[in-house]
Amino acid sequence: MKTVSVILARGGSKGIPNKNLVSLRGKPLISYSINSSIKSSVEETWVCTDSPEISAFSSSLGVKVLIRPPELAMDNTPSEAALLFFAENVQFDILVFIQPTSPLLKSSYINEGIRLVAEGTYDSVFSAYEEHWLPRWSMNNSPFNWDPRKRPRRQEVPSLLVENGAFYVTKKSLLLETGLRYGGKIGHVSMKECESVQIDSFNDLEFAERLVSSL
Repeated sequence: MKTVSVILARGGSKGIPNKNLVSLRGKPLISYSINSSIKSSVEETWVCTDSPEISAFSSSLGVKVLIRPPELAMDNTPSEAALLFFAENVQFDILVFIQPTSPLLKSSYINEGIRLVAEGTYDSVFSAYEEHWLPRWSMNNSPFNWDPRKRPRRQEVPSLLVENGAFYVTKKSLLLETGLRYGGKIGHVSMKECESVQIDSFNDLEFAERLVSSL
């Protein structure tokens, strides 16, 4: 079975202009995801982009590039539309979808996700971290899904998995059948919460700078 990865990297970004090439500790943000993929057990690493700059940089790191049409790189374009475009143009059996905004993703996590799907334990997996219960409030200062009169202890509330968006693994046949990044029997790969930062704002970038420098 052939396993490839794809990193979807648009040129446009409103939160951080040209976000995928913004410098993080002196390196373009997307380089972290590319290097994690290259070090993993995937057979080919692909970047799917509409940007000539991202294409040129990715090619300089030795990965394959698929140019996607502008209509699949709009602000409101779902990732699944680009994933289906990729699946229609590249031959593979298992796909690892990696987000370029997850600089702390390790290749060992990618390998674990591939193993779980390749061995048939799950049909698809996503990356996540475990979250213990904390009292959450809505923006109008109302308790969200809990009662202050019956405030539970943290130990009394089951922990939840938070999908951190770092990567997903699925079979090509399942992607084409469902049109979704996961389906069938779904599993997960656990990452640390501190490794789950997603770069969507300058605050995220500053936080990631501190995390990367401490590792």
